[in-house]
Amino acid sequence: MAEGVALILASGSSARRNLLRSAGLAFDVIPAVIDEAARLDAWRRQSPGAKLSEAALMLASAKAEDVSTVKPDAIVIGGDQILALEDITLHKAKNRDDARRTLLSLRGRTHELHASVAVATGGKTVWTHVETAGMTVRDFSDAWLESYLDAAGEALTACVGAYEFEGQGVQLFERVEGSYFTVLGLPLLPLLAELRRRGAINS
Repeated sequence: MAEGVALILASGSSARRNLLRSAGLAFDVIPAVIDEAARLDAWRRQSPGAKLSEAALMLASAKAEDVSTVKPDAIVIGGDQILALEDITLHKAKNRDDARRTLLSLRGRTHELHASVAVATGGKTVWTHVETAGMTVRDFSDAWLESYLDAAGEALTACVGAYEFEGQGVQLFERVEGSYFTVLGLPLLPLLAELRRRGAINS
């Protein structure tokens, strides 16, 4: 890590945190406090017909800026992920039954994951990036689904789509088109390149 540069992750996501730590970054975690649902609803009203990837960018920027206003001298990283099944946006499951409904709606179909990342300093977004992964869920059996729900535990409510791709949730899929990091919710390689460009990590 470059000396004298404070990095902050404005997210409580364990997947994003683990990705950055595995990459050797030293950083603090200060989760942003924003009403994502309200911001997404307002965005839909103001931007009819816009792509959901743009909504993911908006939310990532909002998170980064929320923390950056409190820590203006730091480089703050915000991230977001939106799951789109045709014209339907799916959110994190609230409980096991909600997770079951989500996974049944995805069974045998292809959906998109839009993963975004934003960097903010001084309360303003200075860089953003978004990537999309195509996710094809296999036609799993009802019995397998129940066994997965038993095994997944808290992971069911920890990630959008009710699957933990880095764990047993990978068994849900028949095909994935896109970056592994995008699936986990953080376009890591473009972010690392931007941090090197800014001198936040050694090049």
